[in-house]
Amino acid sequence: MRKIRIDFCDVGATFNKADNYLGNILKERFDVEICDQPDFLIYACGGDSHRLHSGVRIFLSVESDIPDFRRCDYALASVKLDDSRHLHLPCYVNYGRYQESANPAEIIKRNDDHRQILAAKSKFCSFIISGYNPGKNGNRVEFFQKLCRYKKVDSGGRKFNNIGGPIPGGPRGKVDFLRQYKFNIAFENRSLPGYTTEKIYEPMIARCLPIYWGDPDISDHFNPRSFLNRADFPSDEALIEKIIELDNDDEKYLEYMRQPYFHHDQPNRFFDHQRILDFFEKIYTQKITPVAQRRGKFHFLRRCFGRWKIVKRHHWHKMNVPGW
Repeated sequence: MRKIRIDFCDVGATFNKADNYLGNILKERFDVEICDQPDFLIYACGGDSHRLHSGVRIFLSVESDIPDFRRCDYALASVKLDDSRHLHLPCYVNYGRYQESANPAEIIKRNDDHRQILAAKSKFCSFIISGYNPGKNGNRVEFFQKLCRYKKVDSGGRKFNNIGGPIPGGPRGKVDFLRQYKFNIAFENRSLPGYTTEKIYEPMIARCLPIYWGDPDISDHFNPRSFLNRADFPSDEALIEKIIELDNDDEKYLEYMRQPYFHHDQPNRFFDHQRILDFFEKIYTQKITPVAQRRGKFHFLRRCFGRWKIVKRHHWHKMNVPGW
């Protein structure tokens, strides 16, 4: 295996550099060395330390962030872009916020007993959100409030909680919570091409029929007949009528549940590790002038100190010396 020298920064305090989703995939083809003098720096939106790195920068995001190629040379992000420097990596694939790889077998349906699953559903509909911005994602709260006029929708997140407190246990606790419900309001916080998150993936694991809004290209990821898509209905009221119909007719509900989540009940291309490995092969072999070596705010520091390790030491020393 060829050695690839990498480092991670601005990814979050709990991030494990030695054991994470992307690093473990890279180990399938490369001899990965995590070091303070990397050839390739992988960074996220958690800070600005990446701007001190003089080599190749690779932006990584599981949110709706658009890569800024004035600051990075390559990107792996959840949005769809027509740019050879970018690899589309949906959030649901990188399950657990950079740390855990999703297991697509969890949403393969070929061995499901659909009637037994439905018989175990004791509750109507769930809704889980942690943030609320009326100007950006108020539509999902409006839909939640409208559907509550038919039946109570259990809200288990930090916002609009009506079950006595937020559900514990992280992503897996959320999935366990969803298993009780026939439906789940799975609205993204933004509608962008390619931006498909765990909002739809988690109810699929729980076999809870997703009520989806978000990615206009959602059918690139999942079988559109396996969930309810707000985009397929002229209004919220029309979608709610359909939900009521399915809630009161088990056979019509089961028609959706029998549909595979994946096209042909096979994991989609986004789960293929070879896509990521081939992308890094290109990064590894292409000769470029990194964006960090072009003139910019830290040009003098880069010229004087060069490597990531030395620049980091200079930066943190400056931050801790009185008078700077």
